[in-house]
Amino acid sequence: MYLYGASGHAKVIIDILRDMGIPAIGAFDKNPAIKEVGGIPVLGPEVEQDPEKSVIISIGDNAIRRRVAEQLKLSFGKAIHPTAIISPSVTIAEGTVVMHGAIVQADATIGKHVIVNTGASIDHDCKIGDYAHISPGAVLSGNVQVGEGTHIGAGAVVIPNLKIGKWCKIGAGAVVIRDIPDGVTAVGNPARIIKEHLTNI
Repeated sequence: MYLYGASGHAKVIIDILRDMGIPAIGAFDKNPAIKEVGGIPVLGPEVEQDPEKSVIISIGDNAIRRRVAEQLKLSFGKAIHPTAIISPSVTIAEGTVVMHGAIVQADATIGKHVIVNTGASIDHDCKIGDYAHISPGAVLSGNVQVGEGTHIGAGAVVIPNLKIGKWCKIGAGAVVIRDIPDGVTAVGNPARIIKEHLTNI
């Protein structure tokens, strides 16, 4: 497996792949000063457009991850840590990473190039859009929908049956008790909208 991006996020994915028994062969990064990450070589700025080459995009920024995914003509792998608890009825799309200790319950659907971070909990029937990031310790109760590109902050809690729109930012520790529209930042307990921003990333 190759990685695209040689940041701290890549180090975690390398550890996950090792624990899965999948060799991380090398990484690509546009910063010429980076020669190594997590014990694997950085092979340069550009990955050869080879559909047989399996890659995980190891970039934490949701918008950049989407842009890279749309540019690369490659097959995308997944990385799911062995300590994650994943129901057999869960669907996880290509490019997604599920980190140590995460829990994903029955009939949840996880989109493409999603990050389900350390110790995050996604309950039954949740739907997580492409390029979203569920941060460490975040809790999504049953039947929550999270739109494309949305970032749920560390330790945030979302009560059941809510819909959070596309390209939102939910602050760390926020408690979401009502639907959140597209393209906003919401913080606090209960979460309140403090900013609107562009959604056509």
